[in-house]
Amino acid sequence: MVLASLVGACLGFLWFNAYPAEIFMGDTGSLFLGGAIGLVAVCVKQELLLVVVGGVFVAEALSVLAQVYSFRIHGRRIFKMAPLHHHFEMLGWAETKVTIRFWIVAIVLALFALASLKLR
Repeated sequence: MVLASLVGACLGFLWFNAYPAEIFMGDTGSLFLGGAIGLVAVCVKQELLLVVVGGVFVAEALSVLAQVYSFRIHGRRIFKMAPLHHHFEMLGWAETKVTIRFWIVAIVLALFALASLKLR
């Protein structure tokens, strides 16, 4: 019941967050959602699938880590700007194009995770 209400709340948020955004979630909401997803992963004993479900977030975090590491060790940048979504914007992609493509990747990763989910 709680997860169904979270899904409904997220759909309502996305409805009003479509371009141009009318409302913003902020850190409090996004951290709660991340914690709820993590809790569900622990409850169903599928913690490794959390990396797949949050693949976009993992890629964003890894892009920052790689950028900082490369700049400190080699003195060169891997991306034009980190995190990854800013790199695509610096390449000339519109913000809406980056957002929609990240949504598509997130949906594909979520469907893959659901397909491989095995409840005991």
